[in-house]
Amino acid sequence: MSEFDLEREANIARNRELLAQLGIESPVAVVKIPEKVKAKPIQPKKRKAKASPPPPRETRSSARLKKPVIDPNETPEQKRKREKEEEERRRKEEEERLAEEERAREAKRPRHQDLDISVLGQELDEAEQRTLRSTFQATLQAAYPRGVASQDAFVYDDKEKEEHRAVIELKKKLASMKIVSRAKVTQNRIYCAAYHPEVTKDLIFFGDKNGQLGIWDALAPVEEVADEDDDVSADDREGGRYWRLQLHWPASSQSSISSIKFDPTDAHSVYTSSYDCTVRSLSFTSGISREIYSAEDALISSIDLTTTGHEMWISDAAGGTIHLDLREAKSRARRYQLSDQKIGSVSINPVVNHLILTASNSRVLRVWDTRKLAVIESKHRSNVDDHAINRFLKSKDGKNCLRGEWSHGKSVSSAYWDPRGRGIVSTSYDDKIRLWDIKPIALSKDAVFPSFRPLTEIRHNCQSGKWVSVLKAQWSPNPDVYPHFTIGNMDHSLNIYTGKGVPLAKLADKALVTAVQAVTCSHPSIVERVASGNASGRGTLWGPSND
Repeated sequence: MSEFDLEREANIARNRELLAQLGIESPVAVVKIPEKVKAKPIQPKKRKAKASPPPPRETRSSARLKKPVIDPNETPEQKRKREKEEEERRRKEEEERLAEEERAREAKRPRHQDLDISVLGQELDEAEQRTLRSTFQATLQAAYPRGVASQDAFVYDDKEKEEHRAVIELKKKLASMKIVSRAKVTQNRIYCAAYHPEVTKDLIFFGDKNGQLGIWDALAPVEEVADEDDDVSADDREGGRYWRLQLHWPASSQSSISSIKFDPTDAHSVYTSSYDCTVRSLSFTSGISREIYSAEDALISSIDLTTTGHEMWISDAAGGTIHLDLREAKSRARRYQLSDQKIGSVSINPVVNHLILTASNSRVLRVWDTRKLAVIESKHRSNVDDHAINRFLKSKDGKNCLRGEWSHGKSVSSAYWDPRGRGIVSTSYDDKIRLWDIKPIALSKDAVFPSFRPLTEIRHNCQSGKWVSVLKAQWSPNPDVYPHFTIGNMDHSLNIYTGKGVPLAKLADKALVTAVQAVTCSHPSIVERVASGNASGRGTLWGPSND
């Protein structure tokens, strides 16, 4: 031992002797560090990969051996014949090379042709494709038109008592909700979601970053798990059954699905918009996806349909909105430059269909009367630029075209009408949720709204960053309950508020959810059904605890 160690041992001995003389035992501190509860990621089912033949192995060969053997005694005629054959061979090789390059370029372009499920779901085996088709057929047994509430619905004479009673009743229903199913529905980040109105199944559609549409039957019987998954607990396994369709192409961030809408008349088809500048419709009857609109270079950010299902409004990243009559050829679509920056969402009033709502990166939320916009269609073929819009708004014909507007502190990421067509909710990067309540008399008049000041504002962290989808407040489409909406929270939970900003519930489960549930949607007729999705492509279904 070194001198230092000897001195240290002597000090320890003296201290022990001193403690013994004082009658104090040498204390030993035992500190227990509490274990943190960590949520385990969902363990996806191991699907059997399709057997495919191995690619041919390339072998090296000598360039000298590739040269044809020339007969030194060949005649001039034989030489001409040989040179002609060599030229023909080089021409064929060049044509094959150019064809291969064209096929590679074609694989990176959007697909504009009609596509069947067998093409969209190439990763699905025949049994999975049959199951998906039968699931689609189950949704065709009844029509599910979009529900629309009266503008006077949930407006009470005795506001304090009756309205308070309606809110308390809604709180009780939402308080019992917990996680009832989880699954990795898509392979990449979820950008948008929609809840199908079918009441016998819980069908949730998720659109991801790479153009993939995930269809999740969340409460379907779980398939048997392979032996290698026996060590996974039931809580960590996937719930329900899902199918993945590569609806938009190429399978990259250039084809992110930005919006999902069901046919408002019967919900027998689904519309999707994508960053590949196309809008497609997938029919549950035929299982065929067809393109209904395509743009040249403007990324499509959102879509919405009128209650009749005949007309669609489309917003793009260049600040334009497109009006498309689905009964006409897509070449007759009309585009209006309503902003100098990206319009993140467009929403059609479900009661007064000629009023649309736009939310823009220019920090402004606007309400437009599309009947006035139709006036300038005759003067412009297909594209109405911002200069024409500004001149029109200042003209006599353009009076009252812009019914209301409100400037936010930063970009407005979304804004939507409620099922009554009188409430508006907007989200903004200034970390506020704003709510409006417009009187029916103001909506019915052909005049600018006398007041367009928000009813209330809610502080909410909307700084989702680069790796989390933009937080957007989504109204419950159920017209038979008190208006309320859901929005993801950066603390890995979901918030539910009334249309007047009253907190109803906060859905969270630290043991199972450790990611931001950025995308949310609600069942159109069942109150106690909310779905959410995160950046890993995982979907979560929240339902009653007694299910």
